[in-house]
Amino acid sequence: MGLVEREAFLAEARFGVLSVAQEDGVATLAVPIWYAFTPGREVVIHTHRRSRKAHLIRTTGRFGICVQADTSPVRYVSVEGPVTCESDVEPAAREAMAHRYLPPHMARAYLEATAEQQVGVSVAFHMRPTRWRTANYGAMSLDPSS
Repeated sequence: MGLVEREAFLAEARFGVLSVAQEDGVATLAVPIWYAFTPGREVVIHTHRRSRKAHLIRTTGRFGICVQADTSPVRYVSVEGPVTCESDVEPAAREAMAHRYLPPHMARAYLEATAEQQVGVSVAFHMRPTRWRTANYGAMSLDPSS
């Protein structure tokens, strides 16, 4: 995928798989996560400030995200890079993330149900993508007669 196609794909509301190196040769931590991305900007994730994810991201200073199409043909974008910022999650950012992934009525219910758990607890990590891996098998001719 070219730059415009891969950034547009990553900007779509897809569930990501966060990956971050662990200590002592243990396999990479890979977990599903909501994320936000605007073309030309950074990938942003939210997590509990004392989570395993947060600890490992602080330790390594970097993380990766992989997203894929839910249907055939196979298409995916995987990015990794350094963390450029760690900050508290602002209420507007939390609301935007919920509305990115949930229908309006579910987003409101989620935000209400988790409001007290989030105050001063969630942290945002911003990552500048420096390495991209992509595939779009739909762009390939898979017709054996051609």
